[in-house]
Amino acid sequence: MQSTNVITSWIVREFLPDVHESELESDYDLLANGVIDSLALLRVVDWITTEFDLSVDELDLSPDNFRTVDSISAFVTAAKS
Repeated sequence: MQSTNVITSWIVREFLPDVHESELESDYDLLANGVIDSLALLRVVDWITTEFDLSVDELDLSPDNFRTVDSISAFVTAAKS
C-alpha cells in the first residue's frame, strides 16, 4: 500500500531521525513506545489532512487510529472512501 510507505517515511523523518525507514515495522506501537505523544498526535493529524486531502471533520481522532503505521494507513484509506 503506497500510503504506508508515505506514512512510514514521514514518521521516521519527523520523529525518528536516527532510524532508517526499513527499521520501522508497520505494526510498531508508536504511542506505547513514546514515538508519538499528545502534541505529536496533533502534528500527525495536521499532516494527514494536508497530505491526503482530508478535513478534520471527517477524522475519527481516536488514539487507536494512530497507534501504528498500519493503523494510520487503514484510517486514511477508510476516511477517503
